[in-house]
Amino acid sequence: MKPHRRGKTIMSDGTAAVPGLLRGTFRRFAAQRFALASLTVCLLFFFTALGAECYSLYCAAKKVDPIYRIPHVEQRNQPPSWEHPLGTDYLGRDVLLRAVFATRTAVKVGIAASLLSAFLGVILGICAGYFGGTVDDIVVWIYSTFASMPTLLFILAFALLVSKGFLWGPLDTAFRGLCRMLNTEPGMMAVYIGIGLTGWVALCRVVRAETMRLREMQYVTAARSLGAGHCRILCYHILPNLMHLVIIYFTMRFAFAVMTEVIVSYLGLGVQFEPSWGAMISDGQGQLWRGIWWEAAGATLFMFILVLALNILGDALRDALDPRLQK
Repeated sequence: MKPHRRGKTIMSDGTAAVPGLLRGTFRRFAAQRFALASLTVCLLFFFTALGAECYSLYCAAKKVDPIYRIPHVEQRNQPPSWEHPLGTDYLGRDVLLRAVFATRTAVKVGIAASLLSAFLGVILGICAGYFGGTVDDIVVWIYSTFASMPTLLFILAFALLVSKGFLWGPLDTAFRGLCRMLNTEPGMMAVYIGIGLTGWVALCRVVRAETMRLREMQYVTAARSLGAGHCRILCYHILPNLMHLVIIYFTMRFAFAVMTEVIVSYLGLGVQFEPSWGAMISDGQGQLWRGIWWEAAGATLFMFILVLALNILGDALRDALDPRLQK
């Protein structure tokens, strides 16, 4: 090996060596078999959702009904069989097919809500921890206010407010445009925003505390003494040292967003026209007294597998990325 003029290490074959930190992190993560299995499951759900989204866009462009929406009344409420592994619902639609396409709803709400929560938590937390003083007091007051709100009730109220058209005119127009851009229903967009607005508090607290510690580190003090501005210090010296917290939080928040969407759709205020595990459980609940269990069971099984994989993945990422556990 020979040193590279930019500080990288070059192997004898001319390729760059993997940095020690990334190599150690990957080794710790790969050593956990359950972590690799959970990552595989999460990727499978993600690519399934991506395929379902592409199919939905194709059907919208061709103005045809998706296959999972077409009823077959003569086949309604059939038990699991080789033709329908999870049976059919009250309209004769294949339960397995609808559960697979409902992955699109779960993954979209998980990504959208988690990204919004992570963005708000990082921006507010890093500003409060770095600047302190009045900025810190304002941020603490804001997250204390949000932390005192009943999360589920806030999401339900926000979804009801948006889906019933109670928004101010220009704001409602912008909201509808955003729904068309993201190819989602107004009720689901309200769920995305509601979960995102209520889920940033925990990350904000952690980021604030960690930023208070990092701003006193020697390399930050040196950068400040050399004339580096606040923006450069935040972006190049503090934010990179917070990314392990953001990644771990994003994974955990993803699982919470999926479960929250299921609850909201179960209550009838989420998705209306697209498949959703919550809506499937709600429809199947009314059939349980007749012994028709497969619709509710199928949706619950899919949700359980995804949430379990996300929780295992989050724990594995915490063990691999958290500096305090790297011993």
